[in-house]
Amino acid sequence: MFNAMNKNRMQKLTELMGKKGLSQILVSDPSSVFYLTGRRVEPGERMVVLLVRENGDCTLFANRLFALSGTVDVPLVEYDDTDDCVKILADALDAGKIGIDKTWPSQFTIRLMEARSDIRPVLGSAPVDEARLCKDPEEIRRMKASSALNDRTLQGVIQKLFSGMSETEGADLYSREAVANGASGNSFAPLVCFGENCADPHHSSVSSRKLSAGDSVILDVGLLLEDYCSDMTRTVFIGKPTDEQKKVYDIVKAANAAGRAAVRPGVPLKDVDRAARKVIEDAGYGPYFIHRTGHGIGLDVHEFPDVSATSEAVCLPGMCFSVEPGIYLPGRFGVRIEDLVTVTENGAETMNALPRELLSLDIG
Repeated sequence: MFNAMNKNRMQKLTELMGKKGLSQILVSDPSSVFYLTGRRVEPGERMVVLLVRENGDCTLFANRLFALSGTVDVPLVEYDDTDDCVKILADALDAGKIGIDKTWPSQFTIRLMEARSDIRPVLGSAPVDEARLCKDPEEIRRMKASSALNDRTLQGVIQKLFSGMSETEGADLYSREAVANGASGNSFAPLVCFGENCADPHHSSVSSRKLSAGDSVILDVGLLLEDYCSDMTRTVFIGKPTDEQKKVYDIVKAANAAGRAAVRPGVPLKDVDRAARKVIEDAGYGPYFIHRTGHGIGLDVHEFPDVSATSEAVCLPGMCFSVEPGIYLPGRFGVRIEDLVTVTENGAETMNALPRELLSLDIG
C-alpha cells in the first residue's frame, strides 16, 4: 500500500503514461525509483527495475542482496545472482509495446528482446521525466535548503583561497566544507578552475595548476541535502581584474539577470535561453557562450528539461532549473555566473543569495 506522497506521484505517472500511449513501462533510473518508492538503490551491474502499468499496478524487481523485503510499499520480486533476472522480468510483461527507461543498460534491453519477441521496446522515460518536472512544496523546501547550504559553503571556501593552492586542493576544500556544514556529499564533482582553465566550461579540477595573481577563478559547485541537489557558480578574481575581465564579468552578470528575469509561468524555456544569450551576443561575445543556458535539477543535478534554444518545454509552477550564462576566451580566462530558480505562480524565485557583485581577492 503506497503512502500518500508516493500514491500521488504514481497517479501522476500513470496519467502521463496514458497520454503517451504507454500501457507498461520499466523504470530503472535510481532517482526515479526513489521518487516513486522512497527507496534508493544503486544497482551497479545488477538489475533493479520497477514495472509500472497504466492501471497503477507495479512490481519492483531486485537482487536479494539489496535487502528490500519489508522496506518498500510495492510488490517485490527478488532474485539471486544465479537466477536469470531478465527472464523473471520477461515472464511478467504483457505483449506489445513497452516503455524502456533511457538509462537502462543495453545488456538488459537486448536480453529482454531476445526473451520476448512479442514485445516492442520504445523509449519510455518521458512520463517519469514529466512527473518529476514540477516539484511539490516539500521538494521545493528541500531544494531551497540545499541551495542555502551551498551558498554558505561556497562563501566560506572563497574566503579560504590562498596563493599557490592547486585546483585539486580547492575542489577538495569544497567537498570537506560541504560535509562539515551538514551535506551528505557533493551533487557533482566540484569544478574549481584557475586562469586559462576557466575558458573550459567543464574543466577537470584534478589538476596541479596553482592559483596566482591575475587569475580569474570559476567555482561551480553543488551539494546534496535531504536527497536534493544544489548547483551554483561564482567567478572571482585574484588581485585587481583587468578592464577586459571587468567588462566580461559585467556582461555575464547582466545575462544572468536577464535570464532569471524572463522566467515566469507560460514562458518557453527557449525564450529564457534567448534572453540570456542576447545580452552576450549584443556585446559581441556570442561565439564565446558555447553551452546551453541551463538544465533542470532536483533529485539529480541534471534533469529534464534543458534551458536551450531547442527546448520545447514551457515554464510551469514548481519547475526548478539553472540559469548559467558564461563567456570563455580560449587560453585566457572565462566567467560564468549560475543560479537556480524555481517557477512560482506569478513569476520566479532565485534560490541562491550569494552576491553576484564583482569580487577581487587580495590573497598575497
